[in-house]
Amino acid sequence: MADLATDVRETAVDPANRTCPAPLRDQPVVVMGHGGGGALSAELIEQVFTPAYGNPTLAALADSAVLELGGARLAFSTDSYVVRPLFFPGGSLGDLAVNGTVNDLAMSGASPAYLSTAFILEEGVPLDTVERVARAVGAAAREAEVTVATGDTKVVESGHGDGVYVTTAGVGLVPEGVDIRPQRARPGDAVLVSGPIGLHGVAIMSVREGLEFGTEIASDTAPLAGLVAAMLAVTRDIHVLRDPTRGGLGASLNEIARASGTGVRLRERAIPVPEDVANACGFLGLDPLYVANEGRLVAFVPPEHAEAVLAAMRAHPQGAGAALIGECVAEHPGMVVVATGLGGSRVLDLPLGEQLPRIC
Repeated sequence: MADLATDVRETAVDPANRTCPAPLRDQPVVVMGHGGGGALSAELIEQVFTPAYGNPTLAALADSAVLELGGARLAFSTDSYVVRPLFFPGGSLGDLAVNGTVNDLAMSGASPAYLSTAFILEEGVPLDTVERVARAVGAAAREAEVTVATGDTKVVESGHGDGVYVTTAGVGLVPEGVDIRPQRARPGDAVLVSGPIGLHGVAIMSVREGLEFGTEIASDTAPLAGLVAAMLAVTRDIHVLRDPTRGGLGASLNEIARASGTGVRLRERAIPVPEDVANACGFLGLDPLYVANEGRLVAFVPPEHAEAVLAAMRAHPQGAGAALIGECVAEHPGMVVVATGLGGSRVLDLPLGEQLPRIC
């Protein structure tokens, strides 16, 4: 979506303009869960921002908007990054700011081209910290083969920020014949994931809380446009792509199921959860399916192309651990069901908020 920052003046908001049912689970104020990528986030967008902006382009609510401009199809996306700590095993705030937006563009099948960056700096933050983040942005942009073309900087008073926040926006070109969006999921589609899940969220938590799990768990943050290009080289008929960041794989699959009106059936034992992540999640009482990722994608692919696309993913460095984890079904439309290793099943619902705050 476009920049949501508003100049708040002495203008009251008429509650009658909000949609029914009663918005935001009766929350009169913003809570951390509204930024967690779960049900509260969805309600905030659907009941406050979507009615306020109301247009068909925004209504798609994909990772990036696909726009027709001057005869070209452009993907356009924006995101803000508020991770704490700023530096963690496998990456930093700067990496996330680039890779997150590049990946949002790639989830529409686009070739990312240009980024903008806006830094919000808290008074008192060391300049060498700002420089480290900026250098990480530059290095990640070069790796992703995008140009940081413009930007902005603001400073807020001490105590009114959290060191450094970064907002990025990006544009890219969508190839002819590519139509990737959550509404295109169909019964029979194979559900593929590009590699082991849960690494980013656990890496952040381990550093933030000073936890040790016997081995260092590193974030999976990485640009995925090259992987998507390899998949599209097999077939342009890929129905859905999504990078499961906030809310993890569970939230992304629920969003796709609800947008398409189809069901999703997963095989628990097929989902690649690293042993270190599983152990850490068991210790922390977390479900790895809801833990954030920053270098993974989930794809819905027609069954006749699934084997070839999976092979192409495994041949790419960012898809070496790719796996077929389930399929799209006509049963239980709008729901995600997991077949457990014990022969039972469970509903994988949309989380209310986020298990781990300030992950991305």
